[in-house]
Amino acid sequence: MTRHYFKKNPSRSKKPAELAISWLGNDQQGSHVLDTARAYLAAERIIANVLTGALGRECKVAHIEGQHLTLAVPSPAHAAKLRQLAPTVLRTLNQDGWNLSEISVQVQAALYKSVINKAPREIKAIDANAIEAFKTLQASLAPGALADAVAKLVKNHS
Repeated sequence: MTRHYFKKNPSRSKKPAELAISWLGNDQQGSHVLDTARAYLAAERIIANVLTGALGRECKVAHIEGQHLTLAVPSPAHAAKLRQLAPTVLRTLNQDGWNLSEISVQVQAALYKSVINKAPREIKAIDANAIEAFKTLQASLAPGALADAVAKLVKNHS
């Protein structure tokens, strides 16, 4: 019985992402792209630490040119809040070694998809005793918005 020993191909043991990064690092143009991506990600990490909550998670670095930083956000509300906090963001980035003097904000609706892709609401059914209680409440209410809302609730759960 003859055994064949094959030399394992080192590129096959790497994950596709590792191969892509390795390839980009060895190519002159790719190396520039990789350096730019790393810089943008580093800036995003700093910004996420400054901007708490959804704003920090949704704010993306769109472009850095010279001393000008362009940030992208998913909605005008995010943009308004970010413009208020821009001096703080700028100060923090400069303290971390960045040489920036200006921040502009762009609204990119495509980023909004990540904001709205949340887990669905959990809806619990109302039991028969609760429905009877709402029917009693409905009978005692004067006509108006509250009575209409209770009637709708009873109708939807009966």
